[in-house]
Amino acid sequence: MSDGRDGHGGADQGAGEGAGEGAGEPVGAPVEAPVEGATFSGEDWYARDLSGRRFGGCSFYDLDWTEGVAEGAVFDACSFSGVRFNAALLTHTAFLNCSFRRCVFFDTRFEQCKAVGSEFRECEAALLRVSGGDWSFTDWAGQDLRGAEFDGVRMREALLTGARMDKVRVTGVDLSGAALDRVRLSGADLRGSDLSSLNPLTARLTGARIDPAQAMVVAVALGLEIG
Repeated sequence: MSDGRDGHGGADQGAGEGAGEGAGEPVGAPVEAPVEGATFSGEDWYARDLSGRRFGGCSFYDLDWTEGVAEGAVFDACSFSGVRFNAALLTHTAFLNCSFRRCVFFDTRFEQCKAVGSEFRECEAALLRVSGGDWSFTDWAGQDLRGAEFDGVRMREALLTGARMDKVRVTGVDLSGAALDRVRLSGADLRGSDLSSLNPLTARLTGARIDPAQAMVVAVALGLEIG
């Protein structure tokens, strides 16, 4: 079965905003056919480059994709279980309606990626870095995200109920409509993020850093009158 080592293809416009853009197909390179419904299990994909590849409805089990690379790739409705993404660099890549279970994202970087509708369960996120892109409708409920960093990300209507985000950097993030009940944000840097959906009575905010505009939003949410 094709394992993605040879050839590259450009992700088409269906990858959506923030993914696949600018990742044009290399001149003269063969185009790999999309992979549909395949299962990959227990393989060593160390430093493998999946740039431009497309996977639909595929399952990835217990793979080691340490230092992997993907630019302009598309994973649609795929499931990842026990996959190690350690030190991987993923740019302009789409993970649409995917599920991630027991995956390791140690020092993984997502740059301008799209993960709309994806679910994360029992994953390790130490030093995870997400910069830009669209992660709306993602499900992080109860997930331990301590040590992660989100900057300039769209996370509209994301499910973060009960997530542990103490001391996490969440700057310039669009959290409008997000479910933030019982989220733990003690010591987090929240400057520039949309906190309109935050209930300060149920969230843990001790020592969190916010800007003056956010302070107004929090005060109003507490029922305080300003001025």
